[in-house]
Amino acid sequence: MRILAVCGTRPDALKMAPVIIELRKHPDEVQLLVAVTGQHREMLEQVLDAFDIHPDYDLGIMAERQSLGQITTRALEGLDKIVGDVRPDLVLAQGDTTTTFVAALASFYHKVPFGHVEAGLRTDNKFSPFPEEMNRRLTSVLADLHFAPTEKARSNLLAEGVPDDAIFVTGNTVIDALLMTAAKDYTFEDVRLREAIGSGRMVLVTAHRRENWGEPMRKICWAIKRIVNRYPDVTVVFPVHKNPVVREIVFPELEGTDRVILIEPPDYALFVHLMKSSYFIMTDSGGVQEEAPSLGKPVLVLRDTTERPEGVEAGNAKLVGTNTETIFAEACKLLEDRAAYEAMSRVANPYGDGHAAERIWNAIRDFGLRMR
Repeated sequence: MRILAVCGTRPDALKMAPVIIELRKHPDEVQLLVAVTGQHREMLEQVLDAFDIHPDYDLGIMAERQSLGQITTRALEGLDKIVGDVRPDLVLAQGDTTTTFVAALASFYHKVPFGHVEAGLRTDNKFSPFPEEMNRRLTSVLADLHFAPTEKARSNLLAEGVPDDAIFVTGNTVIDALLMTAAKDYTFEDVRLREAIGSGRMVLVTAHRRENWGEPMRKICWAIKRIVNRYPDVTVVFPVHKNPVVREIVFPELEGTDRVILIEPPDYALFVHLMKSSYFIMTDSGGVQEEAPSLGKPVLVLRDTTERPEGVEAGNAKLVGTNTETIFAEACKLLEDRAAYEAMSRVANPYGDGHAAERIWNAIRDFGLRMR
């Protein structure tokens, strides 16, 4: 089988990396090609380097402050040509980015089967998260193989009329990548991070989603300042996304604040070990919601909705939105109430066991045999 794997962002590459690694193990059965759109640039390359992935095609569409329409049209033009030239037997992409939707659309235009990794996540609000909810819904309509990470995701797809024999519950590939990385020894080179981890309780924060741009991001920053002002043993580490819309709020609000460490987006290994070393995590990232339960880290989700309810149901995650008072109150509860902290810090694996990529390969191999 000639398979084209497509990535656009850092999360795309991270969750596709275990699949690419698994497909590489079967050179007698698979001719693998990798295409990246470059929807993210530097952050994407960090993950590609970490997993020794060298793209065969790189569209390099990244431009500062580009609109969703520009991302979509540039990616579609590039992927349309690649799919037309390669004529793969199967195209694979993961998740809910614009790159993923466009990869599915380009595959459809060329009548090439499309496999959707991390299929079936839903909030049932087309504007939350925006544009991800519609990206994944539109991708599901176009996909031929649906690799659902959980039974809940499978149920969502069945309710939308996806045939049962086209759905494969695999677990989430991010857990494959996480467990591979977390098992390795790691030394923090940044003295500030070593001191933050060693001197008290370190809270890890990430925030970048489009629906949190502007005033919601500002409110998150205000909550962070209140937390460190109240608790002298708490240090916040905040990797700041490269998007200038995020940076133009976070840096003026937090730079120079005592015990708030702003760092550039870390490579994946560093980020995993920051999660491992944290007391708890505050994030609007979908991937972190999946990873943290496997590490036994409580997560305060800086969003009003989540397409990953399994972590909330398992008790590891709590939706807190972006209201400053709510974030502060929930952080205080974790910092002061030991029972509340312990209830959220149990190790759970609602998203997988580290073998998702193997299950995806088995489904692809069976699909290839049926297509012969």
